[in-house]
Amino acid sequence: MSFARPSRRWLALAAVGAVCAATFAAAARDVSPGPPPLRDAPDPAAIDGFFHERWTEEDVEPAPAAEELLVLRRLSLALHGTIPSLEEVRAFEADARPDRLTRWTDRLLADRRFAEYWAERLARALVGVHEGNLVLFRRDRFKAWLADRLHRDAPWDETVRRMIAGDGIWTARPEVNFVTAEVENDRLDREALAGRTVRAFLGQRIDCAQCHDHPFAEWSQGDFEGLAAFYGRTAYGLTGVRERTREKGGPKEFAVQDRETLEDRVVAPAVPFAPERLPADYEADSTDRRRALAAWVTHPDNRRFGRATANRAWGLLFGRAWKEPVDDLPDPEPLEPGEAGDLLDRLAASFAGPGEYRLKRLIRTIAASRAFRLSSSAPGTEEAEYERLARAGAVFPLTRLRPEQMIGAMTQAGSVRTLDADSPLFVRAIRFFRTVDFVRNYGDLGEEELIREPGTVPQALLRMNGRLPREIASAQPLGATARLSWFAGPPPRQVEAAFLCTLTRRPTEAETAALAAYYEPGEGKAKAPIEDVYWTLFNAPEFSWNH
Repeated sequence: MSFARPSRRWLALAAVGAVCAATFAAAARDVSPGPPPLRDAPDPAAIDGFFHERWTEEDVEPAPAAEELLVLRRLSLALHGTIPSLEEVRAFEADARPDRLTRWTDRLLADRRFAEYWAERLARALVGVHEGNLVLFRRDRFKAWLADRLHRDAPWDETVRRMIAGDGIWTARPEVNFVTAEVENDRLDREALAGRTVRAFLGQRIDCAQCHDHPFAEWSQGDFEGLAAFYGRTAYGLTGVRERTREKGGPKEFAVQDRETLEDRVVAPAVPFAPERLPADYEADSTDRRRALAAWVTHPDNRRFGRATANRAWGLLFGRAWKEPVDDLPDPEPLEPGEAGDLLDRLAASFAGPGEYRLKRLIRTIAASRAFRLSSSAPGTEEAEYERLARAGAVFPLTRLRPEQMIGAMTQAGSVRTLDADSPLFVRAIRFFRTVDFVRNYGDLGEEELIREPGTVPQALLRMNGRLPREIASAQPLGATARLSWFAGPPPRQVEAAFLCTLTRRPTEAETAALAAYYEPGEGKAKAPIEDVYWTLFNAPEFSWNH
């Protein structure tokens, strides 16, 4: 009979509706696992003390505290590269404990998404953004290894030592990809490797000293050559990375061409400062030069190591480093015994803790600080004054979302449930290909990811007219817009839910009234009103900024 097919169709639609209703109802209550038990509370007192002293000296009034939902959005963007889902927002609001932001920081850090996102961000500084020679270098393997280390909160100094001094093949020992990333034209660029080592781990640019003494800092050409010589006996091949001895042939010594005589000049490995921090059993003729370099870089008394890592972590959380550029820090000022030092010294002390450098401990401390939880708004201030407040840490700095944060925010806004590592495979696959396509069109900052770049007209046009924003805003049966349209209730409730899904806040009365106009009946309306609401919010400046 002709009724059979329509009946099945209606049954299917009813089933979809039932699933959507159950999903939306679940998002309205705390059904997800609660935050992990609170560990030792982070202690931001030293950081808060630094800013209190600074604000007093500079006679600035800090901005008021930000709304907690806004701080949750900052945390999610900084740690996961996306905004909170409606499900997470509802769960956060249901948590009435006074320390819920600290608990949710722990929850976000325990999530695998943190490790994967930060592994990508850190890998840009450690091995660059290109895949390179797949026979010798596997960026994906390196990133997966780094994500595993971050997820387990392995000591960061140990992780760095494994990168600098690791041996083996790049598939079985992924840390050696730090070395093979600098293989180009079948040659290990030891100078580039030395430059990356110092930039990434000590926050110093010494690359220009490759040709001449640094014009402003104390780095000399000899300093650069001495550091590069630590990689002088590093060999690579199909059997992996290893140190070669004189008996086995291979790179016996590191030599550079003298600019005047054009003859090769042998350079012995040497560090530019504090040679006493090299291992006690180290000798210049040792075959284990990289191990000695790794020990020197991560030595507990090497303030540059802790300061550089703290500055980069600050940049990943705030969107801009405390000292810019992130890889060209000034030399640290001498400290008197018992002196706390500047902000980076205090952060480094929190990072080092009672013996091991733990990134999650550093992140928890920064996230608990007053500076991280300040409002980004300073009404009535001119642009120059606002920038002065930002430099003093008296206001949360406004920064544009990075391309992967933008697509992460859009994609998450398209679902009322949390998109995470437990999402169905096809959902993750679609998200992956969307990300690749969007980032390619939106633009990627590459390794220089913490520089401040202005927005572009093509980026604005992509948000307005791009395929991805249109797809997410369209009222597809399993998308957020359809669920809000069907189950959120009357127009004001739909507008409120859309704001929570996209901007992680509730609308003002004026905003609700303005967007409710989309729900007024009119001729020729082919789209659900919620689609226009979503499109409007995607293109609001507030959506594309971390604030």
